[in-house]
Amino acid sequence: MLSSSSPPSSSLFFSNPKLYHLPSSPQPLFVLPFNSPLSGFCASSHPQRMTLSMCFSATTAADPIPTSDPHPPHSPDSQSLVVVSFYKFADFPDHADLRKPLKQLCQDLYVSGGIILAPEGINGSICGTRESVERVLMFIQTDDRLKGLRQIESPVSPEQEAIHHGHSSSSPLAAGEDAPFRWDHVRVKLKKEIVTLGMPDVSPIEKVGKYVSPGDWNALISDPDTVVIDVRNNYETRIGMFKGAVDPCTTAFRDFPSWVEEQFQPDAAKVEHAEMEKEGSNESINEDAEISKPKMPKRVAMYCTGGIRCEKATSFMLSKGFEEVYHLKGGILKYLEEIPKTESLWEGECFVFDKRVAVEHGLIQGNFKLCYGCKQPVSDADMEAPEWEYGVSCPYCYSTKSEEEKERARARQTQFEAWGIIGGPDKGRRPAAKADSIKSDQIQTNDSASA
Repeated sequence: MLSSSSPPSSSLFFSNPKLYHLPSSPQPLFVLPFNSPLSGFCASSHPQRMTLSMCFSATTAADPIPTSDPHPPHSPDSQSLVVVSFYKFADFPDHADLRKPLKQLCQDLYVSGGIILAPEGINGSICGTRESVERVLMFIQTDDRLKGLRQIESPVSPEQEAIHHGHSSSSPLAAGEDAPFRWDHVRVKLKKEIVTLGMPDVSPIEKVGKYVSPGDWNALISDPDTVVIDVRNNYETRIGMFKGAVDPCTTAFRDFPSWVEEQFQPDAAKVEHAEMEKEGSNESINEDAEISKPKMPKRVAMYCTGGIRCEKATSFMLSKGFEEVYHLKGGILKYLEEIPKTESLWEGECFVFDKRVAVEHGLIQGNFKLCYGCKQPVSDADMEAPEWEYGVSCPYCYSTKSEEEKERARARQTQFEAWGIIGGPDKGRRPAAKADSIKSDQIQTNDSASA
Protein backbone atom coordinates (compact mmCIF):
# COMPACT_ATOMS: atom_id res chain seq x y z
CA MET A 1 0.00 0.00 0.00
CA LEU A 2 1.01 3.53 -0.48
CA SER A 3 0.99 4.28 3.16
CA SER A 4 -0.59 3.47 6.45
CA SER A 5 -1.36 5.29 9.67
CA SER A 6 0.39 2.65 11.77
CA PRO A 7 3.07 -0.03 11.33
CA PRO A 8 2.03 -2.71 8.84
CA SER A 9 -0.03 -5.72 9.81
CA SER A 10 2.02 -8.61 11.13
CA SER A 11 0.34 -10.99 8.71
CA LEU A 12 2.21 -9.42 5.81
CA PHE A 13 5.61 -9.50 7.47
CA PHE A 14 6.16 -12.63 9.57
CA SER A 15 9.27 -14.35 8.36
CA ASN A 16 10.61 -17.77 7.71
CA PRO A 17 14.42 -17.76 8.08
CA LYS A 18 14.79 -20.98 6.06
CA LEU A 19 14.07 -21.69 2.44
CA TYR A 20 11.90 -24.73 1.91
CA HIS A 21 12.23 -26.43 -1.47
CA LEU A 22 9.34 -28.81 -1.73
CA PRO A 23 8.68 -30.99 -4.78
CA SER A 24 7.43 -28.79 -7.54
CA SER A 25 4.16 -29.36 -9.31
CA PRO A 26 2.86 -27.77 -12.49
CA GLN A 27 0.66 -24.73 -11.99
CA PRO A 28 -2.85 -25.14 -13.31
CA LEU A 29 -4.52 -22.77 -15.66
CA PHE A 30 -7.38 -21.04 -13.94
CA VAL A 31 -10.69 -20.89 -15.80
CA LEU A 32 -13.23 -18.30 -14.83
CA PRO A 33 -16.43 -20.37 -14.38
CA PHE A 34 -19.80 -18.91 -15.12
CA ASN A 35 -20.79 -19.29 -11.48
CA SER A 36 -17.63 -17.55 -10.24
CA PRO A 37 -18.08 -14.47 -8.04
CA LEU A 38 -16.26 -12.54 -10.75
CA SER A 39 -18.80 -13.41 -13.39
CA GLY A 40 -21.61 -11.65 -11.57
CA PHE A 41 -19.78 -8.67 -10.13
CA CYS A 42 -19.57 -6.33 -13.09
CA ALA A 43 -22.97 -7.42 -14.27
CA SER A 44 -24.63 -5.98 -11.16
CA SER A 45 -27.31 -3.37 -11.37
CA HIS A 46 -24.94 -0.50 -10.60
CA PRO A 47 -25.14 1.83 -13.62
CA GLN A 48 -21.52 2.97 -13.35
CA ARG A 49 -19.98 -0.46 -13.78
CA MET A 50 -18.94 -2.06 -17.01
CA THR A 51 -19.53 -5.73 -17.69
CA LEU A 52 -16.80 -8.27 -17.12
CA SER A 53 -16.68 -8.96 -20.84
CA MET A 54 -15.86 -5.31 -21.45
CA CYS A 55 -13.08 -5.55 -18.86
CA PHE A 56 -11.55 -8.71 -20.32
CA SER A 57 -12.73 -8.46 -23.90
CA ALA A 58 -10.12 -10.93 -25.10
CA THR A 59 -10.91 -13.53 -22.43
CA THR A 60 -13.86 -15.88 -22.54
CA ALA A 61 -14.80 -19.12 -20.81
CA ALA A 62 -13.12 -20.93 -23.70
CA ASP A 63 -10.04 -18.79 -23.31
CA PRO A 64 -8.92 -19.29 -19.68
CA ILE A 65 -6.87 -16.71 -17.80
CA PRO A 66 -3.27 -18.01 -17.85
CA THR A 67 -1.71 -17.38 -14.47
CA SER A 68 1.46 -19.42 -14.58
CA ASP A 69 2.64 -18.04 -17.93
CA PRO A 70 0.55 -15.01 -18.98
CA HIS A 71 3.02 -14.02 -21.72
CA PRO A 72 4.17 -16.13 -24.68
CA PRO A 73 7.38 -18.12 -24.00
CA HIS A 74 9.40 -15.88 -26.32
CA SER A 75 8.33 -12.71 -24.54
CA PRO A 76 11.11 -11.10 -22.44
CA ASP A 77 8.48 -9.95 -19.90
CA SER A 78 6.87 -13.38 -19.47
CA GLN A 79 7.99 -13.66 -15.84
CA SER A 80 8.80 -10.04 -15.06
CA LEU A 81 7.46 -8.93 -11.68
CA VAL A 82 6.30 -5.46 -10.73
CA VAL A 83 5.10 -3.87 -7.50
CA VAL A 84 2.32 -1.30 -7.97
CA SER A 85 0.95 0.92 -5.22
CA PHE A 86 -2.33 2.67 -5.94
CA TYR A 87 -5.21 4.59 -4.39
CA LYS A 88 -8.29 6.59 -5.29
CA PHE A 89 -10.63 8.62 -3.11
CA ALA A 90 -14.22 8.16 -4.24
CA ASP A 91 -17.79 8.03 -3.00
CA PHE A 92 -17.91 4.27 -2.57
CA PRO A 93 -20.65 3.21 -0.10
CA ASP A 94 -21.03 -0.27 -1.64
CA HIS A 95 -17.30 -1.00 -1.34
CA ALA A 96 -17.92 -4.37 0.34
CA ASP A 97 -19.35 -5.77 -2.90
CA LEU A 98 -15.89 -5.58 -4.49
CA ARG A 99 -14.04 -7.56 -1.83
CA LYS A 100 -14.90 -11.16 -2.81
CA PRO A 101 -14.43 -10.91 -6.60
CA LEU A 102 -11.26 -8.83 -6.24
CA LYS A 103 -9.69 -11.28 -3.81
CA GLN A 104 -10.64 -14.21 -6.04
CA LEU A 105 -9.09 -12.57 -9.10
CA CYS A 106 -5.84 -11.84 -7.24
CA GLN A 107 -5.63 -15.44 -6.07
CA ASP A 108 -6.33 -16.82 -9.53
CA LEU A 109 -3.64 -14.63 -11.07
CA TYR A 110 -1.11 -15.15 -8.25
CA VAL A 111 -1.15 -11.43 -7.50
CA SER A 112 -0.19 -10.83 -3.86
CA GLY A 113 -0.14 -7.93 -1.44
CA GLY A 114 -2.77 -5.97 0.45
CA ILE A 115 -5.80 -3.90 -0.56
CA ILE A 116 -8.11 -1.77 1.59
CA LEU A 117 -11.69 -0.96 0.59
CA ALA A 118 -13.68 1.72 2.39
CA PRO A 119 -16.64 4.05 1.79
CA GLU A 120 -14.09 6.72 0.78
CA GLY A 121 -12.30 4.65 -1.87
CA ILE A 122 -9.49 2.12 -2.37
CA ASN A 123 -5.83 1.84 -1.33
CA GLY A 124 -3.45 -1.00 -2.07
CA SER A 125 -0.05 -2.38 -3.00
CA ILE A 126 0.22 -5.55 -5.10
CA CYS A 127 2.92 -7.66 -6.73
CA GLY A 128 2.81 -10.08 -9.64
CA THR A 129 3.68 -10.45 -13.30
CA ARG A 130 3.05 -7.30 -15.26
CA GLU A 131 0.10 -8.68 -17.17
CA SER A 132 -1.52 -10.10 -14.04
CA VAL A 133 -1.17 -6.82 -12.15
CA GLU A 134 -2.54 -4.88 -15.11
CA ARG A 135 -5.56 -7.19 -15.22
CA VAL A 136 -6.27 -6.57 -11.55
CA LEU A 137 -5.98 -2.80 -11.97
CA MET A 138 -8.19 -2.95 -15.07
CA PHE A 139 -10.79 -4.93 -13.17
CA ILE A 140 -10.84 -2.40 -10.32
CA GLN A 141 -11.37 0.43 -12.78
CA THR A 142 -14.38 -1.21 -14.43
CA ASP A 143 -16.20 0.78 -11.74
CA ASP A 144 -16.29 4.34 -13.05
CA ARG A 145 -15.84 5.71 -9.53
CA LEU A 146 -12.43 4.06 -9.29
CA LYS A 147 -11.15 5.06 -12.71
CA GLY A 148 -7.98 7.12 -12.74
CA LEU A 149 -6.18 5.28 -9.95
CA ARG A 150 -3.08 7.10 -8.75
CA GLN A 151 -0.36 4.52 -9.36
CA ILE A 152 3.32 4.16 -8.55
CA GLU A 153 5.28 1.25 -10.01
CA SER A 154 8.44 -0.09 -8.42
CA PRO A 155 10.87 -2.60 -9.93
CA VAL A 156 11.65 -6.01 -8.50
CA SER A 157 15.25 -7.21 -8.60
CA PRO A 158 16.19 -10.31 -10.63
CA GLU A 159 17.12 -12.06 -7.38
CA GLN A 160 13.66 -11.39 -5.91
CA GLU A 161 12.02 -12.53 -9.13
CA ALA A 162 13.91 -15.83 -9.04
CA ILE A 163 12.86 -16.38 -5.44
CA HIS A 164 9.24 -15.46 -6.14
CA HIS A 165 8.90 -17.75 -9.15
CA GLY A 166 10.54 -20.67 -7.37
CA HIS A 167 8.13 -19.97 -4.54
CA SER A 168 4.92 -19.85 -6.57
CA SER A 169 5.76 -22.77 -8.84
CA SER A 170 6.15 -25.22 -5.96
CA SER A 171 4.58 -24.10 -2.71
CA PRO A 172 3.97 -21.01 -0.57
CA LEU A 173 6.72 -22.19 1.78
CA ALA A 174 9.51 -22.25 -0.79
CA ALA A 175 10.35 -18.55 -0.92
CA GLY A 176 10.68 -17.86 2.78
CA GLU A 177 11.17 -14.31 3.99
CA ASP A 178 12.97 -13.07 0.89
CA ALA A 179 10.01 -12.94 -1.49
CA PRO A 180 8.70 -9.39 -2.03
CA PHE A 181 5.20 -10.72 -1.34
CA ARG A 182 3.71 -14.15 -0.75
CA TRP A 183 0.99 -15.02 -3.26
CA ASP A 184 -0.95 -16.96 -0.65
CA HIS A 185 -1.17 -13.80 1.42
CA VAL A 186 -3.27 -11.48 -0.71
CA ARG A 187 -5.52 -9.60 1.67
CA VAL A 188 -8.53 -7.49 0.75
CA LYS A 189 -9.79 -5.74 3.87
CA LEU A 190 -12.88 -3.66 4.59
CA LYS A 191 -12.28 -0.59 6.73
CA LYS A 192 -13.93 2.71 7.62
CA GLU A 193 -11.14 4.71 5.94
CA ILE A 194 -8.48 3.85 3.37
CA VAL A 195 -6.07 5.92 5.47
CA THR A 196 -7.13 6.55 9.05
CA LEU A 197 -7.38 10.16 10.19
CA GLY A 198 -10.51 9.73 12.33
CA MET A 199 -12.21 12.88 11.00
CA PRO A 200 -15.18 11.97 8.76
CA ASP A 201 -15.72 15.61 7.79
CA VAL A 202 -12.33 15.83 6.08
CA SER A 203 -12.89 14.82 2.46
CA PRO A 204 -10.24 15.03 -0.29
CA ILE A 205 -13.08 14.53 -2.75
CA GLU A 206 -14.37 18.01 -1.89
CA LYS A 207 -11.12 19.95 -1.49
CA VAL A 208 -7.42 19.20 -1.55
CA GLY A 209 -4.12 21.09 -1.71
CA LYS A 210 -2.22 21.98 -4.87
CA TYR A 211 -0.18 19.18 -6.42
CA VAL A 212 3.50 19.83 -7.08
CA SER A 213 5.44 17.63 -9.49
CA PRO A 214 8.76 16.12 -8.38
CA GLY A 215 10.54 18.38 -10.86
CA ASP A 216 9.18 21.52 -9.16
CA TRP A 217 9.45 20.27 -5.59
CA ASN A 218 13.03 21.37 -4.88
CA ALA A 219 12.33 24.99 -5.74
CA LEU A 220 9.21 25.05 -3.55
CA ILE A 221 10.79 23.61 -0.41
CA SER A 222 13.93 25.74 -0.84
CA ASP A 223 11.86 28.94 -0.54
CA PRO A 224 12.40 30.37 2.98
CA ASP A 225 8.69 31.28 3.17
CA THR A 226 7.71 27.61 2.81
CA VAL A 227 7.24 25.39 5.85
CA VAL A 228 7.86 21.77 4.81
CA ILE A 229 5.96 19.17 6.85
CA ASP A 230 6.51 15.42 6.80
CA VAL A 231 3.07 13.82 7.26
CA ARG A 232 4.44 10.36 8.08
CA ASN A 233 4.99 8.75 11.47
CA ASN A 234 8.13 8.61 13.61
CA TYR A 235 9.14 5.08 12.61
CA GLU A 236 9.23 6.33 8.99
CA THR A 237 10.85 9.72 9.49
CA ARG A 238 13.58 8.10 11.58
CA ILE A 239 15.24 6.60 8.49
CA GLY A 240 14.79 9.43 5.99
CA MET A 241 13.35 12.92 5.40
CA PHE A 242 13.60 15.89 3.06
CA LYS A 243 16.26 18.38 4.05
CA GLY A 244 14.85 21.01 6.42
CA ALA A 245 11.45 19.35 6.86
CA VAL A 246 9.47 19.56 10.10
CA ASP A 247 8.85 16.22 11.82
CA PRO A 248 5.56 16.15 13.81
CA CYS A 249 6.86 13.04 15.66
CA THR A 250 3.47 11.33 15.48
CA THR A 251 3.02 7.62 16.17
CA ALA A 252 -0.16 7.43 14.06
CA PHE A 253 -1.71 9.58 11.33
CA ARG A 254 -4.74 10.31 13.51
CA ASP A 255 -2.36 12.29 15.80
CA PHE A 256 -1.63 14.79 13.03
CA PRO A 257 -4.66 17.10 13.58
CA SER A 258 -3.75 17.48 17.28
CA TRP A 259 -0.21 18.41 16.32
CA VAL A 260 -1.48 21.08 13.93
CA GLU A 261 -3.80 22.49 16.61
CA GLU A 262 -0.93 22.72 19.10
CA GLN A 263 1.54 24.12 16.60
CA PHE A 264 -0.46 26.75 14.79
CA GLN A 265 -3.61 27.56 16.73
CA PRO A 266 -3.84 30.07 19.64
CA ASP A 267 -3.35 28.81 23.20
CA ALA A 268 -6.80 29.22 24.80
CA ALA A 269 -5.37 29.56 28.32
CA LYS A 270 -3.03 32.39 27.31
CA VAL A 271 -5.82 34.19 25.50
CA GLU A 272 -8.09 33.92 28.55
CA HIS A 273 -5.32 35.23 30.82
CA ALA A 274 -4.74 38.18 28.50
CA GLU A 275 -8.45 38.97 28.53
CA MET A 276 -8.51 39.05 32.35
CA GLU A 277 -5.52 41.39 32.56
CA LYS A 278 -6.78 43.75 29.85
CA GLU A 279 -10.43 43.63 30.72
CA GLY A 280 -10.81 47.36 30.38
CA SER A 281 -9.61 47.61 26.78
CA ASN A 282 -11.03 45.55 23.97
CA GLU A 283 -8.23 46.74 21.73
CA SER A 284 -5.57 45.50 24.16
CA ILE A 285 -7.36 42.19 24.54
CA ASN A 286 -7.27 41.64 20.81
CA GLU A 287 -3.60 42.60 20.65
CA ASP A 288 -2.63 40.11 23.37
CA ALA A 289 -4.70 37.40 21.73
CA GLU A 290 -2.81 37.94 18.50
CA ILE A 291 0.53 37.85 20.35
CA SER A 292 -0.36 34.50 21.98
CA LYS A 293 -1.30 32.96 18.65
CA PRO A 294 1.58 31.24 16.85
CA LYS A 295 2.24 32.76 13.48
CA MET A 296 0.55 30.90 10.65
CA PRO A 297 3.07 30.05 7.91
CA LYS A 298 2.61 31.81 4.61
CA ARG A 299 3.01 28.59 2.67
CA VAL A 300 2.91 24.92 3.63
CA ALA A 301 4.38 22.07 1.57
CA MET A 302 3.55 18.53 2.69
CA TYR A 303 4.75 15.10 1.63
CA CYS A 304 4.30 11.41 2.49
CA THR A 305 5.25 8.02 1.05
CA GLY A 306 2.97 7.81 -1.98
CA GLY A 307 0.70 10.85 -1.67
CA ILE A 308 -2.40 9.38 -0.05
CA ARG A 309 -1.94 10.78 3.45
CA CYS A 310 -1.24 14.22 2.01
CA GLU A 311 -4.63 14.16 0.30
CA LYS A 312 -6.30 14.10 3.70
CA ALA A 313 -3.71 16.24 5.45
CA THR A 314 -3.98 19.09 2.93
CA SER A 315 -7.78 18.87 3.03
CA PHE A 316 -7.62 19.19 6.81
CA MET A 317 -5.21 22.14 6.65
CA LEU A 318 -7.44 23.99 4.21
CA SER A 319 -10.39 23.47 6.56
CA LYS A 320 -8.33 25.13 9.31
CA GLY A 321 -7.80 28.31 7.33
CA PHE A 322 -4.40 27.68 5.76
CA GLU A 323 -4.45 29.35 2.38
CA GLU A 324 -1.39 28.14 0.46
CA VAL A 325 -1.19 24.38 0.91
CA TYR A 326 0.86 22.22 -1.47
CA HIS A 327 1.75 18.53 -1.58
CA LEU A 328 4.19 16.36 -3.51
CA LYS A 329 2.41 14.55 -6.33
CA GLY A 330 3.16 10.84 -6.17
CA GLY A 331 4.89 11.28 -2.83
CA ILE A 332 8.46 10.38 -1.95
CA LEU A 333 8.36 7.30 -4.16
CA LYS A 334 7.71 9.32 -7.30
CA TYR A 335 10.40 11.82 -6.32
CA LEU A 336 12.98 9.06 -5.79
CA GLU A 337 12.00 7.55 -9.12
CA GLU A 338 12.32 10.74 -11.17
CA ILE A 339 14.92 12.95 -9.47
CA PRO A 340 18.60 11.98 -9.84
CA LYS A 341 20.50 11.51 -6.60
CA THR A 342 22.89 14.33 -7.57
CA GLU A 343 19.97 16.80 -7.62
CA SER A 344 18.01 15.36 -4.71
CA LEU A 345 17.13 17.04 -1.42
CA TRP A 346 16.09 13.71 0.08
CA GLU A 347 18.28 12.38 2.89
CA GLY A 348 18.23 8.71 3.92
CA GLU A 349 15.86 5.97 2.79
CA CYS A 350 12.09 5.75 2.39
CA PHE A 351 10.13 3.20 4.42
CA VAL A 352 7.70 1.12 2.33
CA PHE A 353 4.93 -1.23 3.39
CA ASP A 354 6.15 -4.49 1.94
CA LYS A 355 9.04 -6.91 2.33
CA ARG A 356 11.51 -4.47 0.79
CA VAL A 357 11.21 -2.40 4.01
CA ALA A 358 12.94 0.65 2.49
CA VAL A 359 13.96 2.00 -0.90
CA GLU A 360 16.57 4.46 -2.17
CA HIS A 361 16.86 6.60 -5.31
CA GLY A 362 15.69 4.73 -8.37
CA LEU A 363 13.42 2.76 -6.00
CA ILE A 364 16.08 0.12 -5.48
CA GLN A 365 15.84 -1.83 -2.23
CA GLY A 366 17.50 -0.13 0.72
CA ASN A 367 19.59 -1.40 3.62
CA PHE A 368 17.02 -1.67 6.41
CA LYS A 369 15.45 -4.85 7.70
CA LEU A 370 12.24 -5.28 9.68
CA CYS A 371 11.73 -6.08 13.33
CA TYR A 372 8.98 -8.69 13.32
CA GLY A 373 8.18 -7.81 16.91
CA CYS A 374 7.04 -4.23 16.22
CA LYS A 375 7.19 -3.94 12.38
CA GLN A 376 9.66 -1.05 12.53
CA PRO A 377 12.75 -0.67 10.32
CA VAL A 378 16.08 -1.65 11.87
CA SER A 379 19.63 -1.06 10.68
CA ASP A 380 22.66 -3.32 10.92
CA ALA A 381 23.72 -1.35 14.00
CA ASP A 382 20.31 -1.90 15.61
CA MET A 383 20.71 -5.65 15.09
CA GLU A 384 24.00 -5.56 17.01
CA ALA A 385 22.24 -4.12 20.08
CA PRO A 386 21.54 -6.41 23.08
CA GLU A 387 17.80 -5.70 22.74
CA TRP A 388 17.72 -7.31 19.30
CA GLU A 389 16.26 -10.81 19.06
CA TYR A 390 15.20 -12.05 15.66
CA GLY A 391 11.40 -12.28 15.38
CA VAL A 392 10.95 -11.00 18.95
CA SER A 393 12.26 -7.51 19.71
CA CYS A 394 14.57 -4.63 18.76
CA PRO A 395 15.92 -1.49 20.49
CA TYR A 396 12.69 0.35 19.62
CA CYS A 397 10.24 -2.11 21.19
CA TYR A 398 12.21 -4.14 23.75
CA SER A 399 11.23 -1.98 26.74
CA THR A 400 7.56 -1.83 25.73
CA LYS A 401 7.06 -5.60 25.58
CA SER A 402 6.29 -7.77 28.57
CA GLU A 403 8.10 -11.06 29.10
CA GLU A 404 4.86 -12.85 28.26
CA GLU A 405 4.67 -11.07 24.91
CA LYS A 406 8.29 -11.93 24.16
CA GLU A 407 7.68 -15.60 24.98
CA ARG A 408 4.70 -15.69 22.62
CA ALA A 409 6.84 -14.13 19.90
CA ARG A 410 9.56 -16.75 20.48
CA ALA A 411 7.02 -19.55 20.21
CA ARG A 412 5.65 -18.05 17.01
CA GLN A 413 9.14 -17.74 15.54
CA THR A 414 9.87 -21.37 16.42
CA GLN A 415 6.78 -22.40 14.43
CA PHE A 416 8.07 -20.48 11.43
CA GLU A 417 11.52 -22.01 11.67
CA ALA A 418 9.97 -25.48 11.81
CA TRP A 419 7.07 -25.18 9.39
CA GLY A 420 7.24 -21.88 7.54
CA ILE A 421 3.78 -20.84 8.75
CA ILE A 422 2.16 -20.05 12.09
CA GLY A 423 0.54 -23.09 13.68
CA GLY A 424 2.55 -25.64 11.68
CA PRO A 425 1.52 -27.19 8.37
CA ASP A 426 -2.11 -27.51 9.49
CA LYS A 427 -2.36 -23.77 10.31
CA GLY A 428 -4.04 -24.43 13.63
CA ARG A 429 -6.24 -27.28 12.40
CA ARG A 430 -5.94 -30.65 14.06
CA PRO A 431 -3.75 -32.95 11.92
CA ALA A 432 -5.71 -35.78 10.33
CA ALA A 433 -3.50 -38.50 11.84
CA LYS A 434 -3.88 -37.03 15.30
CA ALA A 435 -7.62 -36.66 14.85
CA ASP A 436 -7.92 -40.32 13.79
CA SER A 437 -5.84 -41.35 16.81
CA ILE A 438 -8.04 -39.36 19.17
CA LYS A 439 -11.16 -40.81 17.59
CA SER A 440 -9.74 -44.33 17.94
CA ASP A 441 -8.91 -43.71 21.60
CA GLN A 442 -12.44 -42.43 22.20
CA ILE A 443 -13.92 -45.55 20.60
CA GLN A 444 -11.74 -47.77 22.76
CA THR A 445 -12.72 -45.82 25.86
CA ASN A 446 -16.42 -46.14 24.99
CA ASP A 447 -16.02 -49.87 24.37
CA SER A 448 -14.30 -50.28 27.72
CA ALA A 449 -17.04 -48.32 29.44
CA SER A 450 -19.71 -50.48 27.76
CA ALA A 451 -17.95 -53.65 28.86
